[in-house]
Amino acid sequence: MSELYYKSTRSEGIKMTASQAILQGLSKDGGLFVPESIPQLDVSLQDLSRMNYQQIAYEVMKLFFTDFTEEELKKCIDRAYDSKFDTKEIAPLVKKGDAYFLELFHGATIAFKDMALSILPHLMTTSAKKNGITNDIVILTATSGDTGKAALAGFADVEGTRIVVFYPKDGVSPVQKKQMVTQRGANTHVVGIYGNFDDAQTGVKMIFNDRELEKELDEAGFQFSSANSINIGRLVPQVAYYVYAYVTLLANGAVKEGEPMNVVVPTGNFGNILAAYYAKNMGIPMNKLICASNENKVLFDFFRTGTYDRNREFILTSSPSMDILISSNLERLIYLITGENAEQNKKFMDDLSSVGKYTLPEEMKAKLADFCGYYTDEEGTAEIIRETYEKENYIMDTHTAVAAHVYKQYCEETGDTTPTVIASTASPYKFTRSVMAAIDAKYNEEEDFALIDKLHELSGVAIPQAIEDIRSAEVLHKTECEKEEMVDTIKKFLGVK
Repeated sequence: MSELYYKSTRSEGIKMTASQAILQGLSKDGGLFVPESIPQLDVSLQDLSRMNYQQIAYEVMKLFFTDFTEEELKKCIDRAYDSKFDTKEIAPLVKKGDAYFLELFHGATIAFKDMALSILPHLMTTSAKKNGITNDIVILTATSGDTGKAALAGFADVEGTRIVVFYPKDGVSPVQKKQMVTQRGANTHVVGIYGNFDDAQTGVKMIFNDRELEKELDEAGFQFSSANSINIGRLVPQVAYYVYAYVTLLANGAVKEGEPMNVVVPTGNFGNILAAYYAKNMGIPMNKLICASNENKVLFDFFRTGTYDRNREFILTSSPSMDILISSNLERLIYLITGENAEQNKKFMDDLSSVGKYTLPEEMKAKLADFCGYYTDEEGTAEIIRETYEKENYIMDTHTAVAAHVYKQYCEETGDTTPTVIASTASPYKFTRSVMAAIDAKYNEEEDFALIDKLHELSGVAIPQAIEDIRSAEVLHKTECEKEEMVDTIKKFLGVK
């Protein structure tokens, strides 16, 4: 197999192996790492349909991570997708109504981020050994709720690593916050910032681009990397579950080989739906990639108009992991539709940074035809939770509900009957009050933890261990800071003067 190298979305001449790109996280020019080409699956769909999740993950990842040996990669996969997941299938595909729900929340922190963050620490430590790294790797992450806990759980007490997670102090659910601030591990640090997710994400990107700080930390024996979906080691493992979803439909007779599926993805930072786009380009038959937004509908407007404009009110919703106005992973798609023109892409990103928007010319806008954007409001989110519970006796979380309601709109508007997979991105137990209040308004006044047992009674689904673990857990992380204090906070954690 020929070596696949990675380049930056913002400048020419950068060429890295997969392990180097995973270690660095973000390119030094501020760009994101992308493969020089998207590889084609080299195993037939029929053969894939006879494989389990771990085997499919290997067939996908071996094509992207070509400087890992078979033994190294299989060891990473086996350590990641093990008994941490509460179902043998890892990502069950469940038919409810006219759609198939791809349940991506059966990992240790009951959100889809586990699908990639269970393997990233193993990819990272393997990459460090391959490249002779002696510094401690400092994982620096901004979270809108789920990435933080999944990254903390993955990296807790992993030798040679530290992890610092910044989250918007008032912008995550009570369960999400409790999951993070009770995290054990001598190498874990959690910080609530006074601001929203975009403030946290922008701060983290600025820190990655601070060359003086990089030098200072290197002298102290540290180097930064990222666990956000800007890291290619986060994105590639997500491609695997879309391949798995299609070949599961094939094995079940829901599609014939070559017949397409649609996917609907609740979208904030754009990584999850970009993974579906990569799967399509690897050879998975797909029709539409339906991008589902909540009331922070910056992506809906982008796909409708060709203008990406973050100059708008930031709205706190019941689907906080999607409360995002700067969708970082969209840059990888923009780079592709510019014809991999790093200079043009950099101009768009500079415009987004300086004036808060950019507009695609018509010929580029035409290259977005694989995608379509829809959004739903809080009322629609609650309505579909209640409706699905009453009709199907199935309870979904608020983010999945955004996607389910968008799918309903899409079907009404298009009449498309293509078999459709909805990415179900979190357990309803993460958002108990919002979910329960959607089913019956009487629960609206109760707090999240008080409703856990009632949700169990209604759903018949066992209370996940992740929830049981935090109900009475001690709060270990109490640090809060202004967004301007993020660097000083990190240095304090690391003992760097």
